[in-house]
Amino acid sequence: MKSVLVSLSALVGLAQVVYGQQSVWGQCGGIGYSGSTVCVSGACCTFQNAYYSQCLPGSCNPSGTQTTTRVSTTMATTTSRPGTSSTTTPNNPGSTSLSPGCGKGATLTSGTKSMTVNGKTRQYILRVPNNYDQNKPYRLIFGLHWLSGTMTDVATGQTVQRDVWSYYGLQQLAGESAIFVAPQGLNNGWANSGGEDITFIDQILSTVEAGLCVNQKLRFATGFSYGGAMSYSIACTRASVFRAVAVLSGGLLSGCSGGNDPIAYLGIHGIQDSVLNISGGRTLRDRFVRNNGCNSMSPAEPSQGSLTHIKTEYTGCRSGYPVTWIAFDAGHIAAPRDGSTGDSGSTFSSRETWSFFSQFT
Repeated sequence: MKSVLVSLSALVGLAQVVYGQQSVWGQCGGIGYSGSTVCVSGACCTFQNAYYSQCLPGSCNPSGTQTTTRVSTTMATTTSRPGTSSTTTPNNPGSTSLSPGCGKGATLTSGTKSMTVNGKTRQYILRVPNNYDQNKPYRLIFGLHWLSGTMTDVATGQTVQRDVWSYYGLQQLAGESAIFVAPQGLNNGWANSGGEDITFIDQILSTVEAGLCVNQKLRFATGFSYGGAMSYSIACTRASVFRAVAVLSGGLLSGCSGGNDPIAYLGIHGIQDSVLNISGGRTLRDRFVRNNGCNSMSPAEPSQGSLTHIKTEYTGCRSGYPVTWIAFDAGHIAAPRDGSTGDSGSTFSSRETWSFFSQFT
């Protein structure tokens, strides 16, 4: 079987070179994309979202769309862009949207994965629940690393308290109820040049959801520092695809394409942050205070030297689009804890992030 797969891969690559066709799983369309829009034989260029179409295995029907179907709790729908119909909109309360991988044997397992995105080899670590059930739609949570951090740092939590801090402490709190992804940024950062990191996230979504059962209403992203900036960029660009984000001491570093749509938003920031000043964190927050229709407020923040944190939940927000702000008395750290200025595996940020994400069902 291995030799057959290798031969198939070689033939696909040759076809792409000779005929200008895109290989299976390759990008074939989207805003800003300039490559081939024709897939090799046996694959169909399938719309994922405005920024990403992908060559997926299967045949095209006469309209040029893939004939694969997926099951919804309300009806069966054809494979289409995330979040565009009443049954697939992640932010549509009361509906469940099942990914194409639901009801099928898992084709992905935990571990490091590689893919090609815009000609560059990209990697991510996937963590599948030990008791994975192909008929159960799971939450999907992205953990994005900080500048000079790695996907391994996020997946193992080894920089703060190994295992306890895995995926910013969310893996332990989630138990076996969520699928986790830790992508690796280029040059250990998230510059998102030309939107390439957003495209990377799109392609991970497509691949993971084709192989595993995901509730497409319940996609989340979080990260610290540069990872927080990338989570914010996801909030701006993919508000209709992700249910909520948690931005930990982030800034405007990865761009904000769009940024006009509502998404549930949690911001956590230190008042003594000398790397990414809290004023920038407030600015990020206020965009979604406006987008979500919340009442304008000036949240209380702890005094310097108090070593405490203050949590504010905005009022008046549109149903399903809460905004929460937590300010703490410390600097640029990922795992704040009351009574301390350093990182700790017992941080309140993990508990608050999980509480914020898990309110959505």
